[in-house]
Amino acid sequence: MKYSFLVRSRIVLFFVIFFAVVFSGRLFWVQVVQGDYYSNEADRNYITPSSNIYERGTIYFTQRDGGLVSAATQTSGFKIAINAGKIVNPEDAYLKLSKITVLDRDYFISKAEQKNDTYEEIIHRLSKEQADAVSGLKIPGVSVYKEKWRFYPGGSLASHALGLVGYKGDELGGRYGLERQYDALLARNADNPYVNFFAEVFSNIRKTLFESETAEGDIVTTIEPQVQSFLEKKLTEVKGKYQIDSIGGIIMNPRDGSIYALGVKPDFDPNNFSQAKTASVFSNPLVENVLEFGSVVKPLVMAAAIDTGAVTADTTYNDKGSVIVEKKEIFNFDKKGRGPGTTMQEVLGQSLNTGMVFVEQQLGRVNLRDYLLAYGIKDKTGIDLPNETSGLVSGILKSPREIEYANAAFGQGIALTPIELVRALASLSNGGQLVTPHVVKEIRYKNGISKEMTYSTTPTKISPETSQEITRMLVEVMDKAIKGGAGKFDNWNVAVKTGTAQVADNTTGGYYTDRHNHSFFGYFPAYNPEFIIFLYAINPKGVPYAATTWTDPFLDITKFLLNYYNIPPDR
Repeated sequence: MKYSFLVRSRIVLFFVIFFAVVFSGRLFWVQVVQGDYYSNEADRNYITPSSNIYERGTIYFTQRDGGLVSAATQTSGFKIAINAGKIVNPEDAYLKLSKITVLDRDYFISKAEQKNDTYEEIIHRLSKEQADAVSGLKIPGVSVYKEKWRFYPGGSLASHALGLVGYKGDELGGRYGLERQYDALLARNADNPYVNFFAEVFSNIRKTLFESETAEGDIVTTIEPQVQSFLEKKLTEVKGKYQIDSIGGIIMNPRDGSIYALGVKPDFDPNNFSQAKTASVFSNPLVENVLEFGSVVKPLVMAAAIDTGAVTADTTYNDKGSVIVEKKEIFNFDKKGRGPGTTMQEVLGQSLNTGMVFVEQQLGRVNLRDYLLAYGIKDKTGIDLPNETSGLVSGILKSPREIEYANAAFGQGIALTPIELVRALASLSNGGQLVTPHVVKEIRYKNGISKEMTYSTTPTKISPETSQEITRMLVEVMDKAIKGGAGKFDNWNVAVKTGTAQVADNTTGGYYTDRHNHSFFGYFPAYNPEFIIFLYAINPKGVPYAATTWTDPFLDITKFLLNYYNIPPDR
C-alpha cells in the first residue's frame, strides 16, 4: 500500500511539473515572444484591417561604458482612415476632426467625396489622447487604427551612417546608410500568434540549424553617441564660421577600424526626410565622394622614403621656394625659400612642396607608386556602408610624366574618399597595417544568437620601425609647428598634419585660384593610439590655410576624447 501511494504521488507530481512547464512556456510565449501582438490586441478597437503593423529591427549606438542606446527603432501611435461611402456630411466631419488634429480641408473633402473608396488613410501619427478623442466623436465612416513607424531618437545625429526608411515605388525599406546595408536583416515578416507553442519552438530550432533563409536581427554599432554629438557640434560651428560648402569628419580607432563618430554637414533628419531641399543630401560623401586633400598626403610619401632609406628626418636639401619639373614651376605655399640645409623634419613641419618634390626624386617613381598603392589608395576599404567608391589615381599609375609624380608627392592630382585616406593615415600609427573601417560591432539575431563582427587587416609596405619614426616626426610637428608650439599637449604625444589643396576645375582641367579644400588629421596617444581624427572642409571662405580653419576644433575634439575616455598620459 505504501508503494502504491508512492507511485501515485510521483504520477501526480509529474503532471504538476508538466503542466507548470507548459503553463510557464505559454506565459513566456504570450508575454515576451508575442508581447507586442497582445499589446496591440489590447487596443483592438484600433487594429487596422488593411495590413500588418509595420515592424523593423533596432539599430543601437554603443556608449563608452558598453551600454546601448537606440539609434533607430519603432514607435507607435494612431492613424485615421475613412470609408467615404459611409460619411454622411463631409463638411461636418471635417469641422469635428479639425478641432482635434491639423487637417487640410480641401484634401479631406476630396477624399470624403470619393464614395466608392472604402478605405483611405488621411492622418498619421496621432497620440493616444487624440485617437481616443476621435473615437469618441463616433463619426460614421471615420475609424482609428494603431500604427507603427520608424523613429530616430537622435534626430539628425549620425544620419549619414544610419540612413532612412522610405518607399521606393510601393516597397518600404532601407534606402541609405545602415538601413540599406542591412535591410534584409532589419526587415521583419509578420508572425502568426496563433501557432502551436511547441510547434513554433521546434520550427525555430529547425530553421536555425538546417535552413539558410535570411535571419532577422538587430544591429549594435561602434558609434558612441556623445562622441558623435561633439563631432557634429564642431562641424556645425566651423561650417557656419567660414561659410563652408560641405564639411565632414571621422573619429576612428586606428588599430582595429572601429568608428566612434562620422559626420557630414549639411545633413538631414530621417524622421522628416521629406523636408530635405535636395535628395543629394542623403548620400554619404565620406564613402561616396573623392577629393584632392593636399598636404595630409605628405606623411604617406615621407614614410615611404624613410622606409626605403631614400631620406631620413635629418636629410637636407636647398629650398629655393620653387622648383621646375617638366617646365612647370611648383611653389611652396608662401613662395618663399628656406635656403640650404632645410631638413625633412622642416618639410613636414612647414609643409614645403619643394621638399616633397625632392623626396619624390630621391624615392623614385616606381617606389612612390608601389608604396602609395600599398596604402590602398585605389581600393575600396570594405566599410559596411553602401555605395562606397574608390580613389582616382590614374595619374601615378599610368602617366610617364614626372610632373604627375611630383604633384602626387604633396597630395595634388590624386583624389581619394575621406574613408580611404583615414585608413591609409591610420597605418602610419599602427605599425603599417591597413584596417577595415567599420560601424557595426555586433549582430543580435531574433532567435537569441549574437554574432561579434570581425574585420581583416592587411600590411602596407612600411615597417613598424618606419611607423615609429614618422610618428615621431609628426609629434614634433604638433609640438613645434602647430600654433608655433602653443598647441602642444604637455602630457600626451599627439601626431598631426594639416592639408590645404587646390580645387580641381573640371571645366578647364586646371585648378581654381580662389577655392581650396582644408583638411587636418591627428592620432593619439601617438605611440599606442586609441584615436585618429580626420577633418575636412570644402571651399571655406575668407581663410587661406587649414591650420587656421581646423587647429582649434581639432584641439577641442582631442581634449574632449582624452577627458571623456580618461586616457592616461604617455609622457
